[in-house]
Amino acid sequence: MTDAKARALEEIAFCEALLAKGGQNVLTETFRETSGVTVWDHYPPGDVFDPVSGAQWFYHCHPAEEGASEHGHFHCFLRPDGVDGPIHHLAAIGVDPFGKLLRIFTVNQWVVGDDWLDADRTIPLARRFDMQMPRPSYLVNRWLTAVFAAYEDEIAKLIAERDRMLAAHTPPSGIAAREDRALEVTSELDLR
Repeated sequence: MTDAKARALEEIAFCEALLAKGGQNVLTETFRETSGVTVWDHYPPGDVFDPVSGAQWFYHCHPAEEGASEHGHFHCFLRPDGVDGPIHHLAAIGVDPFGKLLRIFTVNQWVVGDDWLDADRTIPLARRFDMQMPRPSYLVNRWLTAVFAAYEDEIAKLIAERDRMLAAHTPPSGIAAREDRALEVTSELDLR
């Protein structure tokens, strides 16, 4: 394990431990400004954007499925040209109802409707994900940044696998692979 990965894993543990001391976790902090959680809605409302790094994220959950351990996921993006520039999806971070990290995954373009870049141009953007904002919680933002740092190599492989999956995918006639709603998750790293 590299020193950078070890430091990032320590940062993840530090954020989780500090939140736990107050009876909180990354989800309770994410929902702090809301009175209830509705499936598909973005939390916090309006997303979180760092104007210095161009990093952006939101959390949402899908309708509950019986036996599913995942509550929802943080969709993480980068806007290299600022808030009005193109937006590129990097990866999603799935967590359980207590904010425990379960998986990191990539999605097909139709899922988030981002401005598509191939893996060669997306991977360097993922390495720039750095969220230093107070809202909704500085610790949640530090935690997400640390997840990207700790799993930098794995996220790069997931993004490359996303492109391989799409290149190998045969959608129905008349539908582009990136628009095929039968293909949602394009690569995944299970951390359970």
